[in-house]
Formats: sequence, C-alpha cells, structure tokens
Amino acid sequence: MGGVRATLLGMAQDGGYPQPGCARDCCVRAVQDASLARSPAALGIVGADESTHLFEASRDLGRQFEIWHDADPVEGSLATLSLTHAHLGHVDGLGLFGREVMGAKGLVLHCSEAMAGLISATPAWRQMVGQGVFSVHTWQSGAPFEPSPGCGFTITPIPVPHRAELSDNHALLVSGPNRNLLFLPDHDDWGQTLAAHDVETIRDWLAVLKVDIALLDGTFWDVGELPHRDMAEIAHPTVLETLSRMGTRWRLDPELVFIHLNHTNPLLRPEAAEVAAVVDAGWAVGEEGQVWTL
Repeated sequence: MGGVRATLLGMAQDGGYPQPGCARDCCVRAVQDASLARSPAALGIVGADESTHLFEASRDLGRQFEIWHDADPVEGSLATLSLTHAHLGHVDGLGLFGREVMGAKGLVLHCSEAMAGLISATPAWRQMVGQGVFSVHTWQSGAPFEPSPGCGFTITPIPVPHRAELSDNHALLVSGPNRNLLFLPDHDDWGQTLAAHDVETIRDWLAVLKVDIALLDGTFWDVGELPHRDMAEIAHPTVLETLSRMGTRWRLDPELVFIHLNHTNPLLRPEAAEVAAVVDAGWAVGEEGQVWTL
C-alpha cells in the first residue's frame, strides 16, 4: 500500500461483542452468528517505513492481529504500543506480550506518567518490565512525538476527562504526511472535554486539532440504554448528543466515525434505523478492517 496507514482493529466497548454474561437478545444474536462478533476498540498504524504500531492492548489481540494482517499485510514484529488509559478493555491484553504467549522483547510502550505509575505498581506488569518485555516511555500531554525513528508520523497525546480511578486518559492524534486522525474511544462528556480545551463546539475543537478523521466515543446510543445502571456513573457522551451537537455533515467537516460501541448499542445492528440516521447525517459507524491512508 505504501505511506502511513491506520486500520481499525476493534470497535466495541471494553467487554467486546457479544459481551460475557449477557443473555439478552442483543448478544444472543452474536453468539449464534460468529460473524457479528466485534473486538474492543483498538487501532493499528503502519508507518512509512512499514513499522507497525498498536493503540490499546485488548484480550482480543489474536483476532485483531488477524484483522490487521488481512487488511494490510506487513511483516515484522510490533514496534510500539500506546495506551490511552487504564480501563479494562484497553489494557487487559498486556499479559499476552509476556513469556506465556508472545514472548516479546523490548516492546516500546508509550503512555502517560500516571499509566506508567500504575504499570510499576501492578506486580504482573512490573515483572514484565523487569523481564524486558516492555520498555516504558512516558509522553508529555500535548507534545507530539515520533513513536519510532523514521516511522513518518507523530502522535500527540491530548488529555480528555474520563473516570480517573486508576490513571488519566488521553485521546491520540496521529499526524501523517497528508492527514490527521483522532483516536478518542473514551471520555466523560462533551461539556467537560470542550471546556478543558477552551472551545465551544466539537467542530471548533476538531478544527483546532486539524483533524481529518475522528474516531469518536459512541459507547451508548441514548441515556435509556442501561435501565439497571446509573449512566452518570458510567460517564460517556451518547451518540444522540454528538449527533445533536454536530447536525448534518458540512462540506469541510472531517470524517466522523463512531467506535467503542456497548453491546446494547443499536449501531451494532447494520439494519437498524439508528445506523441509517447516522449515515443520513453524513457520518459513519466504524467497521473492523477499515483502512485510512494518512
């Protein structure tokens, strides 16, 4: 293919789809038809030098590597891993890089200082660092860096508010030679995120960041999706809110793609009216194996 490429390797929420323990119709259909299964949100980047870089470490790494290879076959070992935050689906595959499975050596792991502190404080992860599986490199919020020499793109970690029980949270802005992609699988709500960056609208923020493709938190369609849970406690903006704030796509708008979908989200059903509503507005629902050239 050539150039810098990004491949969507997962578009479901941390539990994946179908979600373990769910016996509702939303998940039964995916149990009965394995082709409907989806992995937790993750992104793969291939650099201009054909180096490979992974965002998030989910338990579905095996499936995600197959998706990546099918969409954009590249030889060689993974060069770097970047983690946005410490919630389950974004880190529960870290152990797969260790001696029991892949036996990685010197894998460069980019993260915030808070995430690095958690790695150091977690015995299993600290042991892997000691064994040389990971080489932890901490970033500075807002400062672009090249994840490996000669890869041809930079990553800018952008702090965004999200439940900080274990670590802080960052969106990752990937800047290639021609286009920029924003990876934002999780944040609490648009009000806090926009206020944190001193802008009034989503369009303003994406314009400041010069985003061409935005992979956005689409965890829930609306606030009534989990009647047995406190939605304020879970803390994610709904797709309906994002659509309300954005309206119909304008000619100069970036691509807007919803990812990190909870198992209850009707956007997981291609035939759903909610999918049609997103598409009719000019936006999209993420598809695993989708590739963007940057």
